[in-house]
Amino acid sequence: MRINPYISEHKRIHHGGPFSINNPNSDIVDFSSNISPLGISSIVRKTIKNQIDSIQIYPDSDSSQLRKNLEHYTKIPSSQIVVGNGATEIIYNFCRTFLSNKTPVLIPIPTFGEYESAAKLCGAKITFFKTMNLEKNTDEFISKIPNNGCIFICNPNNPTGNLLSKKTLQKIIILANKHKTLVFVDECFIELVPDYDESIINLIRKYNNLFILRSLTKSFALAGLRIGYGIGSKQMAIVLNKINIPWNISGLAQQAASVALSDRFYLDKVKKLIKKESIYLINSISKLKNFQCIDTSTNFILIKTKIKSNVLQKKLLEKKILVRDCKTIRGLNNNYIRIAVKTRQENQKLINALERL
Repeated sequence: MRINPYISEHKRIHHGGPFSINNPNSDIVDFSSNISPLGISSIVRKTIKNQIDSIQIYPDSDSSQLRKNLEHYTKIPSSQIVVGNGATEIIYNFCRTFLSNKTPVLIPIPTFGEYESAAKLCGAKITFFKTMNLEKNTDEFISKIPNNGCIFICNPNNPTGNLLSKKTLQKIIILANKHKTLVFVDECFIELVPDYDESIINLIRKYNNLFILRSLTKSFALAGLRIGYGIGSKQMAIVLNKINIPWNISGLAQQAASVALSDRFYLDKVKKLIKKESIYLINSISKLKNFQCIDTSTNFILIKTKIKSNVLQKKLLEKKILVRDCKTIRGLNNNYIRIAVKTRQENQKLINALERL
């Protein structure tokens, strides 16, 4: 049996979440998944209950109404929007469409591992740029931009929480355009940044080499329903929509996502909670001798630890707390964990557990 060599060499990326460990149970407080601390909104919950009978009907394969709702939400025409079964599906479809074994790819690390994984499946030639703060190393990064290639940037970056300014990103996009290089910007956490609006979604109208990824997984706590969307030029969207598998988004997910987008007050409440609880977590953890918090702009915190990450994760699991062991993230090692910002009660439970170590 002949198998594509890129598939034979493929290794799945490790992520957080309850199913990342053996024998998960409902009693675990999950700090390893960067999901909105408020959970799903009441109107989304009501919609799912009321529309449960719709699961017997084949969904709209084009997600037409959801894309129209996304047009209203983003102010970008639906003809430039593609919807995916989670943001990750869009990453893989993007790479399958625009990358080949001749494409040079530049990825700053540490970052979300699926960019590398998807690019490798296409045989792309990847160069990594190691930095804990790309904003401070922009000029050096720009000097590495390849010709006729692709750049992946996560903003704010997962797992560091570092946020690039619009000015910096536009500078990168302009210079990449001169090199005929695509720029893939992952904004899946941008809506969970309390103090700044650094989204470059409006730049879609100016640059044909720009593609932006968004997700309802994190912002609206719809991880189990798998809803992501991408925004690019009309030409990009046409091709990406063409290769979507039929019925890639369930009808229930389309309806829940549409309702979530209509609840503008939800994100305001989430951001207020994230701001308050981030300060509480950072101040509390920084007082402990074994831990150092990395500055963050969003709903998760990267922590440098003197206790080995796998040992720390195991000890916390004994107290029914799950954190993200970052040793599997390229550019980090077993001296880092990542935690999500959650509610005060949950955050206090984590602090109390760390104090007893």
